[in-house]
Amino acid sequence: MIKILTKTINTIMNDIHNRGLFITLYMNMSHFIGVLRGFLFKVIYSKNIKSTIFSLQSNSSIEIFNKSSRLYIGKFAFIRKNASIRIDFNGLLTIGDKVFINDNCTINCVKHISIGKFTKIGPNVSINDHDHNYKNHSNGHLVKGDVYIGENVWIGSNVVIVRDTFIGDNAVIAAGSVVKGKVPANSLYLNKREPIIKPFTTGEKVREIL
Repeated sequence: MIKILTKTINTIMNDIHNRGLFITLYMNMSHFIGVLRGFLFKVIYSKNIKSTIFSLQSNSSIEIFNKSSRLYIGKFAFIRKNASIRIDFNGLLTIGDKVFINDNCTINCVKHISIGKFTKIGPNVSINDHDHNYKNHSNGHLVKGDVYIGENVWIGSNVVIVRDTFIGDNAVIAAGSVVKGKVPANSLYLNKREPIIKPFTTGEKVREIL
Protein backbone atom coordinates (compact mmCIF):
# COMPACT_ATOMS: atom_id res chain seq x y z
CA MET A 1 0.00 0.00 0.00
CA ILE A 2 2.85 2.38 0.87
CA LYS A 3 4.56 1.58 -2.45
CA ILE A 4 1.37 2.37 -4.39
CA LEU A 5 0.90 5.65 -2.49
CA THR A 6 4.54 6.64 -3.04
CA LYS A 7 4.30 5.83 -6.76
CA THR A 8 1.06 7.85 -7.05
CA ILE A 9 2.59 10.89 -5.35
CA ASN A 10 5.71 10.71 -7.53
CA THR A 11 3.58 10.45 -10.68
CA ILE A 12 1.51 13.50 -9.69
CA MET A 13 4.60 15.53 -8.88
CA ASN A 14 6.17 14.63 -12.23
CA ASP A 15 2.95 15.60 -14.03
CA ILE A 16 2.87 18.95 -12.24
CA HIS A 17 6.45 19.56 -13.33
CA ASN A 18 5.85 18.54 -16.97
CA ARG A 19 2.25 19.61 -17.57
CA GLY A 20 1.64 22.37 -15.04
CA LEU A 21 -0.57 22.47 -11.95
CA PHE A 22 -3.90 23.35 -13.61
CA ILE A 23 -3.70 20.68 -16.35
CA THR A 24 -2.59 18.06 -13.82
CA LEU A 25 -5.53 18.87 -11.53
CA TYR A 26 -7.98 18.83 -14.45
CA MET A 27 -6.61 15.53 -15.77
CA ASN A 28 -6.74 13.80 -12.40
CA MET A 29 -10.24 15.14 -11.70
CA SER A 30 -11.33 13.65 -15.03
CA HIS A 31 -9.81 10.29 -14.04
CA PHE A 32 -11.53 10.44 -10.65
CA ILE A 33 -14.92 11.16 -12.22
CA GLY A 34 -14.34 8.29 -14.64
CA VAL A 35 -13.74 5.92 -11.74
CA LEU A 36 -16.94 7.13 -10.08
CA ARG A 37 -18.88 6.55 -13.31
CA GLY A 38 -17.45 3.05 -13.53
CA PHE A 39 -18.55 2.36 -9.96
CA LEU A 40 -22.03 3.71 -10.75
CA PHE A 41 -22.51 1.29 -13.64
CA LYS A 42 -21.20 -1.53 -11.46
CA VAL A 43 -23.91 -0.70 -8.92
CA ILE A 44 -26.61 -0.46 -11.61
CA TYR A 45 -25.65 -3.86 -13.02
CA SER A 46 -24.47 -5.40 -9.76
CA LYS A 47 -25.51 -8.91 -10.80
CA ASN A 48 -23.86 -8.69 -14.21
CA ILE A 49 -20.58 -6.81 -13.72
CA LYS A 50 -17.56 -8.06 -11.81
CA SER A 51 -14.65 -5.66 -11.56
CA THR A 52 -12.25 -3.80 -9.31
CA ILE A 53 -11.27 -0.23 -10.20
CA PHE A 54 -11.85 0.89 -13.79
CA SER A 55 -12.49 4.24 -15.45
CA LEU A 56 -15.42 5.07 -17.73
CA GLN A 57 -15.09 8.57 -19.16
CA SER A 58 -17.90 10.99 -20.03
CA ASN A 59 -20.65 9.92 -22.46
CA SER A 60 -19.44 6.32 -22.46
CA SER A 61 -22.06 3.76 -21.54
CA ILE A 62 -22.57 0.13 -20.58
CA GLU A 63 -25.88 -1.47 -21.51
CA ILE A 64 -26.76 -4.99 -20.38
CA PHE A 65 -30.04 -6.39 -21.65
CA ASN A 66 -30.21 -9.88 -20.14
CA LYS A 67 -29.87 -11.25 -16.63
CA SER A 68 -27.58 -13.97 -18.02
CA SER A 69 -25.16 -11.49 -19.60
CA ARG A 70 -21.78 -11.08 -17.90
CA LEU A 71 -19.06 -8.42 -17.97
CA TYR A 72 -15.67 -8.89 -16.31
CA ILE A 73 -13.37 -5.84 -16.20
CA GLY A 74 -9.80 -6.09 -14.95
CA LYS A 75 -7.83 -3.70 -12.80
CA PHE A 76 -7.29 -0.16 -14.08
CA ALA A 77 -8.99 -0.67 -17.43
CA PHE A 78 -9.52 2.75 -19.01
CA ILE A 79 -12.42 3.52 -21.35
CA ARG A 80 -12.39 6.98 -22.91
CA LYS A 81 -15.23 9.18 -24.13
CA ASN A 82 -18.28 8.21 -26.21
CA ALA A 83 -17.61 4.47 -26.08
CA SER A 84 -20.56 2.07 -26.20
CA ILE A 85 -20.56 -1.41 -24.65
CA ARG A 86 -23.66 -3.57 -25.18
CA ILE A 87 -24.20 -7.13 -23.96
CA ASP A 88 -27.28 -9.29 -24.57
CA PHE A 89 -28.45 -12.93 -24.40
CA ASN A 90 -25.81 -15.15 -22.73
CA GLY A 91 -23.06 -12.78 -23.79
CA LEU A 92 -19.75 -12.90 -21.91
CA LEU A 93 -17.39 -9.94 -22.32
CA THR A 94 -13.99 -10.00 -20.61
CA ILE A 95 -11.74 -6.93 -20.55
CA GLY A 96 -8.32 -7.59 -19.02
CA ASP A 97 -6.13 -5.55 -16.69
CA LYS A 98 -4.96 -2.15 -17.96
CA VAL A 99 -6.79 -2.38 -21.28
CA PHE A 100 -7.12 1.02 -22.96
CA ILE A 101 -10.18 1.72 -25.13
CA ASN A 102 -10.12 5.03 -27.00
CA ASP A 103 -12.92 7.43 -28.00
CA ASN A 104 -16.02 6.38 -29.98
CA CYS A 105 -15.45 2.62 -29.80
CA THR A 106 -18.34 0.15 -29.91
CA ILE A 107 -18.35 -3.38 -28.48
CA ASN A 108 -21.43 -5.54 -29.11
CA CYS A 109 -21.43 -8.93 -27.42
CA VAL A 110 -24.10 -11.65 -27.54
CA LYS A 111 -21.86 -14.71 -27.16
CA HIS A 112 -18.20 -14.25 -26.23
CA ILE A 113 -15.62 -11.48 -26.60
CA SER A 114 -12.30 -11.53 -24.73
CA ILE A 115 -9.77 -8.68 -24.70
CA GLY A 116 -6.41 -9.53 -23.12
CA LYS A 117 -4.55 -7.39 -20.62
CA PHE A 118 -2.43 -4.43 -21.75
CA THR A 119 -4.22 -4.25 -25.11
CA LYS A 120 -4.59 -0.78 -26.64
CA ILE A 121 -7.59 0.00 -28.87
CA GLY A 122 -7.62 3.12 -31.06
CA PRO A 123 -10.58 5.45 -31.67
CA ASN A 124 -13.65 4.46 -33.72
CA VAL A 125 -13.02 0.71 -33.44
CA SER A 126 -15.99 -1.66 -33.77
CA ILE A 127 -15.96 -5.17 -32.26
CA ASN A 128 -18.88 -7.55 -32.87
CA ASP A 129 -19.26 -11.27 -32.17
CA HIS A 130 -22.37 -11.64 -34.36
CA ASP A 131 -23.92 -10.86 -37.72
CA HIS A 132 -27.53 -10.48 -38.78
CA ASN A 133 -28.89 -13.73 -40.22
CA TYR A 134 -30.33 -12.28 -43.41
CA LYS A 135 -30.35 -15.67 -45.19
CA ASN A 136 -32.42 -17.79 -42.82
CA HIS A 137 -34.69 -16.07 -40.31
CA SER A 138 -36.09 -19.40 -39.08
CA ASN A 139 -32.84 -20.07 -37.20
CA GLY A 140 -32.91 -16.76 -35.35
CA HIS A 141 -32.03 -13.29 -36.51
CA LEU A 142 -28.37 -13.47 -35.40
CA VAL A 143 -25.39 -15.61 -36.40
CA LYS A 144 -23.11 -15.78 -33.35
CA GLY A 145 -19.40 -16.44 -32.98
CA ASP A 146 -16.40 -15.70 -30.78
CA VAL A 147 -13.85 -12.90 -30.73
CA TYR A 148 -10.56 -13.42 -28.93
CA ILE A 149 -8.03 -10.58 -28.71
CA GLY A 150 -4.79 -11.55 -26.99
CA GLU A 151 -2.54 -9.67 -24.61
CA ASN A 152 -0.60 -6.53 -25.50
CA VAL A 153 -2.34 -6.17 -28.85
CA TRP A 154 -2.33 -2.79 -30.66
CA ILE A 155 -5.47 -2.03 -32.66
CA GLY A 156 -5.39 1.06 -34.88
CA SER A 157 -8.20 3.54 -35.43
CA ASN A 158 -11.30 2.68 -37.51
CA VAL A 159 -10.71 -1.07 -37.33
CA VAL A 160 -13.70 -3.44 -37.62
CA ILE A 161 -13.40 -6.83 -35.92
CA VAL A 162 -16.11 -9.37 -36.73
CA ARG A 163 -17.18 -12.75 -35.36
CA ASP A 164 -14.97 -15.83 -35.44
CA THR A 165 -11.76 -13.85 -35.08
CA PHE A 166 -8.66 -14.85 -33.09
CA ILE A 167 -5.88 -12.28 -32.64
CA GLY A 168 -2.70 -13.55 -31.02
CA ASP A 169 -0.59 -11.82 -28.38
CA ASN A 170 1.48 -8.78 -29.38
CA ALA A 171 -0.20 -8.48 -32.79
CA VAL A 172 -0.63 -5.08 -34.46
CA ILE A 173 -3.78 -4.34 -36.45
CA ALA A 174 -3.28 -1.52 -38.96
CA ALA A 175 -5.74 1.39 -39.02
CA GLY A 176 -8.83 0.90 -41.16
CA SER A 177 -8.55 -2.89 -41.35
CA VAL A 178 -11.48 -5.30 -41.37
CA VAL A 179 -10.45 -8.38 -39.38
CA LYS A 180 -11.91 -11.88 -39.63
CA GLY A 181 -10.20 -15.21 -38.99
CA LYS A 182 -6.87 -15.93 -37.32
CA VAL A 183 -4.14 -13.35 -36.81
CA PRO A 184 -0.93 -14.99 -35.52
CA ALA A 185 0.90 -13.66 -32.48
CA ASN A 186 3.71 -11.16 -33.08
CA SER A 187 2.45 -10.18 -36.52
CA LEU A 188 1.22 -7.09 -38.38
CA TYR A 189 -2.22 -7.36 -39.98
CA LEU A 190 -3.40 -4.95 -42.65
CA ASN A 191 -5.85 -4.93 -45.54
CA LYS A 192 -4.19 -4.15 -48.87
CA ARG A 193 -5.57 -0.93 -50.28
CA GLU A 194 -4.58 0.65 -53.59
CA PRO A 195 -5.70 4.19 -54.39
CA ILE A 196 -7.27 4.87 -57.80
CA ILE A 197 -6.76 8.35 -59.23
CA LYS A 198 -8.41 9.42 -62.50
CA PRO A 199 -7.58 12.85 -63.96
CA PHE A 200 -10.30 15.00 -65.43
CA THR A 201 -10.51 18.44 -66.97
CA THR A 202 -12.49 21.29 -65.46
CA GLY A 203 -16.17 21.00 -66.28
CA GLU A 204 -15.98 17.39 -67.45
CA LYS A 205 -18.94 15.37 -66.28
CA VAL A 206 -18.29 12.69 -63.71
CA ARG A 207 -20.37 10.10 -65.58
CA GLU A 208 -18.06 10.46 -68.58
CA ILE A 209 -15.06 9.50 -66.46
CA LEU A 210 -16.56 6.44 -64.80
